[in-house]
Amino acid sequence: MKDLRDKTCWLIGASEGLGRELALALSEQGVRLILSARNTARLEELRDQIRDATPLPMDVTDCKAVIDASKQTGHIDMVIYNAGAYDPMAAQDWNTDAILKMSEVNYNGAVHVVGAVIPDFLARGQGEIILIGSLAGYRGLPAALGYGPGKAALRSMAETLRYDLRGTGVWVKLVNPGFIKTRLTAKNRFRMPMLMEPAQAAQHVMRAIKRRRFRTDFPVPFSWVIRAIGILPDWIIWRGK
Repeated sequence: MKDLRDKTCWLIGASEGLGRELALALSEQGVRLILSARNTARLEELRDQIRDATPLPMDVTDCKAVIDASKQTGHIDMVIYNAGAYDPMAAQDWNTDAILKMSEVNYNGAVHVVGAVIPDFLARGQGEIILIGSLAGYRGLPAALGYGPGKAALRSMAETLRYDLRGTGVWVKLVNPGFIKTRLTAKNRFRMPMLMEPAQAAQHVMRAIKRRRFRTDFPVPFSWVIRAIGILPDWIIWRGK
């Protein structure tokens, strides 16, 4: 496993839940942090709790704001895209504006960020892009109209980047968590198998960061179930529907 000490990481989506716990875990490893999210107060509160961090408030849906922020980061070794938006929504409750708003954060925001950092990474022949996806990106799921498709697009982008950047010195990693106990999953009214605390999930992400593996899915038993559903014949999936 690689040593993260004295690396600089731009962590996007750092103010709450998994992002906050990731900031704490990275700081413990000696990582210098640039912390981005929309909530300035939460970023400053987090900055005061860790050793070497700089708040950089930013809205990922604003492409110009992302570009301007990237110019303020200076030299970075890695970027972690952890921004996310979620509201449960079934087809019977279709809300076009809400779906597009989730996609703006879950996918378009990642496009803005990767587009801002990749030219410098390629010019230097080094850098790491870590995209936090979701197991929901593997399969269409009930009441996930605004969330699942954006995460599926993020997964596809990560896979394409992995192909295209091979041999350039720029590494891409995709991390797909299951259910994490946050203010977003608190909106769910169904049972969430293997629900994890943010600190526990952050340790899974930390192991993924330190390894060379492209894809990390967790928790493993639940990820096997989701992946297995994806290869079952449609007549089994939709039986009785």
